[in-house]
Amino acid sequence: MKKFFWRLFKIFIRLFVLSTVYGILCKWLMPPITVTQLSSFVTGDGLKRDYVSWDKISSNVKLAAIASEDQLFPDHNGFDWKALKKSLNSTSRKRIHGAAASTISQQTAKNVFLWQGEGVMKYVRKAPEFYYTMLCELVWGKKRILEVYLNTIEMGKGIYGIEAASQQYFHKSAKNLSRREAAMIIACLPNPKKFTVVPESKFVAWKTNWILKQMNNIQNDDDIRSIIK
Repeated sequence: MKKFFWRLFKIFIRLFVLSTVYGILCKWLMPPITVTQLSSFVTGDGLKRDYVSWDKISSNVKLAAIASEDQLFPDHNGFDWKALKKSLNSTSRKRIHGAAASTISQQTAKNVFLWQGEGVMKYVRKAPEFYYTMLCELVWGKKRILEVYLNTIEMGKGIYGIEAASQQYFHKSAKNLSRREAAMIIACLPNPKKFTVVPESKFVAWKTNWILKQMNNIQNDDDIRSIIK
């Protein structure tokens, strides 16, 4: 029995080391595939994606993502506890906590290294999610986190990343998305299989207008401008 657990422990350590090396390499290389993307392909939802570099993503998209999902993104270290306190103590701040239950950094770690799902698996995921979130923050930096996030997140049934979404919905490159088009795509993120961009669902229509208002509120924030430029 001791030998079994010792072997299991060694396997765990090796997997941990390999995943850490993989995480470091992803600072420069896009993930070849994620668990969510693979699941989408296997279950028949399809897999449309086209990774693009930072300079080929419109600043409108970057701003819309921060406005909708994590307005304290420039401030926190992956988890917004301290940044939230900072924002509450500063009357000059116009940012609010995003609508998402987790930060962009956490969502990126989950998308790239882990799996989706609720229930028991959600709690099993928490410890590794914490580790990979910190790894991304320490090794990648904010711009790279946002770049990978916008390239790997699901933006429609079987549609992954902003370039594939832009081509699917508006027949143009992600670099040329308008402010409203960017907001429309980001608006579907709570449930991209349910909330359709084209045709525009009621939720997406409402959320798009909310995101546009938030974009106006935060667009002149120096910390945010330094990230999205």
